[in-house]
Amino acid sequence: MTRTVADSLAWAGDGAAHLRGLMTRMGDDAFAAPSALPGWSRAHVLTHVARNADAMINLLTWAGTGAETPAYASSEARDAAIEAGAERSPAEIREDVVASSDRLAQVVRKLPKEAWSKHVTDVQGREIPATDIPWMRAREMWVHAVDLDVGASFADFPPPMLTELLAEVATAMGTKEGCPHMRLVADDGMWAVGDEMGAVTVTGPASELAAWLLGRSKGKELRADGSRTLPALPRWL
Repeated sequence: MTRTVADSLAWAGDGAAHLRGLMTRMGDDAFAAPSALPGWSRAHVLTHVARNADAMINLLTWAGTGAETPAYASSEARDAAIEAGAERSPAEIREDVVASSDRLAQVVRKLPKEAWSKHVTDVQGREIPATDIPWMRAREMWVHAVDLDVGASFADFPPPMLTELLAEVATAMGTKEGCPHMRLVADDGMWAVGDEMGAVTVTGPASELAAWLLGRSKGKELRADGSRTLPALPRWL
C-alpha cells in the first residue's frame, strides 16, 4: 500500500492511545525500572516520547511558516532534556506525555493544507516532505511502546502499518554498508533487503521480522534458509 497522511495520522493517534494505556497501568515504581533500551529507564523512554512530540511540532511549524525550526536545537540539548526529564516524578512524566501529545494534535489540526507539500530537514539531516512527519510520530509511538518493556509487542501494530514499517526499514537497511542481502518472507508479504541475488531467505511472522530488523529482538522465532542462525545486522538508526 501507499500510505497517506490520513493513514499516518490514524496510526499515530492509535499509537498515542496505546502508549497512554500502557503508561497509565504502570505503577509509580515501574518508571525507574530499566526499559528494553540499554541505559534508559522507562522514565527516559516516556520523556523521549514527550520531547519527540515537541520536535514534531517544530518540524510542522517549519513547514507551516517557512521559518527554519529544527526538531532539536542540538543532539546534546536533546540528550540533556531526556536525562533531566527522566528524573521527574511519575505524575509529572505522565502529564507531560499527554500534554505534549495533545499539543501536537492541535498543531496538526491547524496546519494549512498547503504546508503538507513543503520540505523540512529531519534529525538525520535528510530533506523530507512534511507528509512524513505524522508517519515518523506513528513509528515513535508504536516502537517505543514496545521499548517500555511492559508487555507490548510488534504484534500489536496495525497490520497495514507493520507492512509499511517493514518496507521502509528493509529499504533503508539495504543501503547500509555490511548489511547482508536478504529476502524477508512472512505469510502476508515479502520484503527485499539489498540485492535479492544470492540473498538469504529469512522467514517468520511479520511482527517478528520487524522486531528483529529494528534490533528489538534476537529473532528466536525466525529461520534463515531453514537455520536458527540469523545474519548479523547493522543498527537500524
